[in-house]
Amino acid sequence: MTDVALVAENTENTENTEHTEHIETGAGTARLTWHRAARARLVLALGHGAGGGIEARDLQALARVLPAHGVSVALVEQPWRVAGKKVAPAPKTLDTGWRGLWPALEKPGLPVIAGGRSAGARVACRTATGLGAAAVLALAFPLHPPGRPEKSRADELLGAGVPTLVVQGGKDPFGKPEEFPDGPFELVEVPYGDHGFAVPKRADITQEQALATLTDAVVAFAAARK
Repeated sequence: MTDVALVAENTENTENTEHTEHIETGAGTARLTWHRAARARLVLALGHGAGGGIEARDLQALARVLPAHGVSVALVEQPWRVAGKKVAPAPKTLDTGWRGLWPALEKPGLPVIAGGRSAGARVACRTATGLGAAAVLALAFPLHPPGRPEKSRADELLGAGVPTLVVQGGKDPFGKPEEFPDGPFELVEVPYGDHGFAVPKRADITQEQALATLTDAVVAFAAARK
């Protein structure tokens, strides 16, 4: 296939439209912002972290790229964020919100990859098996609080129970790639990346290259899901 033909195919597979819906959950009203593929075969749900929303660079990059590869992306805003609160609630409440919006993710009738960044990745891991997720995507998984490696959250990652991809910044203070234990998951490193996948200007790669490493890894992971 020529490059021109590939571009045309990818363009046809993308609607380039956003659709927002509000979902009532046991933790309050959540919000989904859909970036739909024209001929979708998967849904990728992406939750945000405890310190930010769906504007995070990694979530936005995936929302731009994945629809061209047959994956509809749903950016998930937890009820606390929709309500304008500044502090995330306890993990149990986050899980309640995620479980409550899951039926809306399944509504297209496609397999759903549960994903998120930081706290959102933890939610995806904790709930994947119970919800019947096809896989988990853990972006910037917070393996431990900065400077506190003894406070490991590895059990959440190891307990996901479904195919799992971790994409981790090489300089993430919440857990560098070499700190992760062996386990039933794939790990891709974004060189020089911090917890938000930002890379310093003096790095050997650009910010765009760093995000391409992330999106390429997720495209390949999604392509392997049948």
